[in-house]
Amino acid sequence: MANKETDKWEKAVIFLLNLDGWDLKWTGGGSCVYDAKGKTPKGKTCVLEIKFRKKHYDEGMIIEKKKYDALMSLDEEVKLYFNNTPKGNFMYYLNTLKLPKLNVKELGATTHYSNKKRINKDVYYLKDSDAVIININIEPH
Repeated sequence: MANKETDKWEKAVIFLLNLDGWDLKWTGGGSCVYDAKGKTPKGKTCVLEIKFRKKHYDEGMIIEKKKYDALMSLDEEVKLYFNNTPKGNFMYYLNTLKLPKLNVKELGATTHYSNKKRINKDVYYLKDSDAVIININIEPH
């Protein structure tokens, strides 16, 4: 079941990117491996996976190997991974990203917070500095 709050935030990210020359359509709300599909500002076909994290991981943004493999198997020219955390926004071009070593992390079996079951998953930790678009949240004085 889709999370209506997350759907709203995904649509907001897409709206803001479209203001900056992207041509993305929301595809979320289901079991699709990505949340948006369309074109980059340079006219290349793309898919975008969007994640909202309650925590910023110092070791890096988590992308499950299963998710990475599914995105990379798609025909679109550009595969993107967007993360929003309390620290800021980070977007990765997966096509050109040099993958770090594979790790195993105990994570929720699903992305639904109501499901408390945890399992070991293969994950990559993506460094903040490898993101191509970074917006850091600044605390007000």
